[in-house]
Amino acid sequence: MFEYYIKYLDAHMRYHDSLKGDKAIIFIHGLGCAGSFDFPQMVLENDLKNYRLIFVDLLGAGYSDGPLHFNFKVKPHAKYLSDFVKHLKLKDFVIFGHSLGGAVAIELANMCTNNVSQLILAEGNLDPSTKDMTSYKVASYEEEDFVEYGFDYMVNRSFEKGNTMWSTTLSKCLPEAIYRISQNAKLGSYMSWRQMFYDLPIKKSYLYGEYSLPNDNYITLKNHGINMYVVSGAGHNMAWDNPMGLSKVIAKILK
Repeated sequence: MFEYYIKYLDAHMRYHDSLKGDKAIIFIHGLGCAGSFDFPQMVLENDLKNYRLIFVDLLGAGYSDGPLHFNFKVKPHAKYLSDFVKHLKLKDFVIFGHSLGGAVAIELANMCTNNVSQLILAEGNLDPSTKDMTSYKVASYEEEDFVEYGFDYMVNRSFEKGNTMWSTTLSKCLPEAIYRISQNAKLGSYMSWRQMFYDLPIKKSYLYGEYSLPNDNYITLKNHGINMYVVSGAGHNMAWDNPMGLSKVIAKILK
């Protein structure tokens, strides 16, 4: 594991980097997850062996620092990531964003259009969250209440319902980080992430897990010229359900 010091926040973002391959892919995880937890299996898959794989833990998640003076919103996450890719001197790289990490990926691609060749979203957030989404439920609390008891309730409830993978990685997150980015997800952006996604002048692809279909958004995106793919044997958390299948689809997109 490596760390990147964000001077203006006096905080470290930590990440894995395979350090091999001609083209880099930056993987951005979703709400309550971590790149160090979600994606390491991808390194073992032959389909991506020729790519440089970088898995970040966003601030407030996984092994990265959680500075309470940071607001943990989508665009500020993308801002320090844009500095990070400049630090690595990356050119012609690919961004992969899962779930709410998809909104971060869109903002990052918008900041780095001259150096990003492709954007791949895996069931990424494009619109403000709705009542059936976790981020909406989190944002329904007051921050103080969520930090005091809502966060622990969510971790324990998730475990009791059998979603032990998510409860485990969620438990390693900073409650304030979960709350503040969820508020942002509920309210949306000054310019919708969907419109920003449509307008980006790069190759764009969108993935669904097989078990997440049918979904009306699939047709909507396809009608807007977005390249659509399905990861078989997987639901929303494709990297957990079928990392080999996800790797194969990503490799197919990149070829």
